[in-house]
Amino acid sequence: MHRRHILGLGLATAGVGAAGYGGLALGDWLAGPDLVAPAADGPDAAEADLAPSAPPAKGEVRRAYMHNFYTGEVLDAVYYENGRYVPDALSAANHLLRDWRTGQQHFIHPRLFDLLHNLRTRLDTRRPFQILSGYRSPRTNAMLRRHSEQVASQSQHLLGRALDINVEGVHLAHLHKAALSLRAGGVGYYPDNGFVHVDVGRVRQWTDL
Repeated sequence: MHRRHILGLGLATAGVGAAGYGGLALGDWLAGPDLVAPAADGPDAAEADLAPSAPPAKGEVRRAYMHNFYTGEVLDAVYYENGRYVPDALSAANHLLRDWRTGQQHFIHPRLFDLLHNLRTRLDTRRPFQILSGYRSPRTNAMLRRHSEQVASQSQHLLGRALDINVEGVHLAHLHKAALSLRAGGVGYYPDNGFVHVDVGRVRQWTDL
């Protein structure tokens, strides 16, 4: 099934090993003419860097449930099962999380989806994560920097390692607290703009107040 058809339909497919795509790394397997994989996750990526962020429980299934605020697209898909990431689901997520301004796609690090999975467990919600920003192209990042000093020149969004999110029915302060409790990477709190930034870079935090 073409990855565009997965959006909004849901997905539950057999898993394929993160490092077992016919000898290709995960970044190679997903990369195509419209999908650029960052150097850190390309052909020479260490297998450990693409391993799940936490040891999975036996038979564990992880689902990604996201809504792109700007395009209206929805992804409800099993992205991890049988101890392995599901390539079709990750490819569909790459599409949903593209730079909506330019249409450019990028490899999104699977640990971001593990972060959302763990965050959903903490929040105990069945609502989708609202995505206000996923991948950000250099062109878009430069444009945003011209309008705001808060936009980093080396943003994790440029690497496919960050998301700006909120959840309908969940108070933003509660979402922020839950994200901090995971200690899974960077967490930024933007109450005036209605989102929490999460990334899988080094553990750090900041607040726009």
